[in-house]
Amino acid sequence: MSQIRVVLIEDHDLTRVGMKITLQQQSDLALVGEAATGNEGVNKAIQQQPDVVIVDLGLPDIDGVEVTRQIKAHAFESGATPKILILTLTDNQDTVLAAFAAGADSYCIKDISSENLLQALKLTAEGNSWIDPAIASIVLSQVRKGDSTTTVEIEASQPEYKQILEATPLTERELEVLAEIVNGYSNAEIAERLYITVGTVKTHVRNILNKLCADDRTQAAVRALRSGLVK
Repeated sequence: MSQIRVVLIEDHDLTRVGMKITLQQQSDLALVGEAATGNEGVNKAIQQQPDVVIVDLGLPDIDGVEVTRQIKAHAFESGATPKILILTLTDNQDTVLAAFAAGADSYCIKDISSENLLQALKLTAEGNSWIDPAIASIVLSQVRKGDSTTTVEIEASQPEYKQILEATPLTERELEVLAEIVNGYSNAEIAERLYITVGTVKTHVRNILNKLCADDRTQAAVRALRSGLVK
């Protein structure tokens, strides 16, 4: 099995060294580049064409959101755009939303354990999304309550999401169900909270996954985040 190629962009020396050591101890990972600034990190990513770029949001020149945007916008020779795993101290709503809107694939808080960081990194490399539990509830914080038959106009940051959501917009009720999923509630708990049957919840969940072309609940939440969920 080939190694997962990683570029690390982190301006704090001790944090970067600690993460570097953690990554280098894994036989299935290869740290192919590191940088302490955003511009240097973008250049490293373009040169090395890694599978995953770990990006700190609080960089001294351009922030991690702009780094993410530039990497995702670049036309890589291999045709495969690196996955972005955001690493930050903040769970600020605007920052979280901006990071995913820019194209981030996963989001970790910096106090994450080494074990969880490695799990998040590997899942991200496989094409899945990892959202730190500390910020999961932010995913749908902009959802407004209303008539369950009303659809929501969504402005997607990436063309494929815009096409998907324009063709099959989520209803307000589906957004409510998705919000409860993000908050960690089971189908039975969602049914109780929204005063609907478990069967109805299952139908909404199935519709949400189908409309967002998502394989699971976490992926659906990330795609909703990237779409902006703007009323």
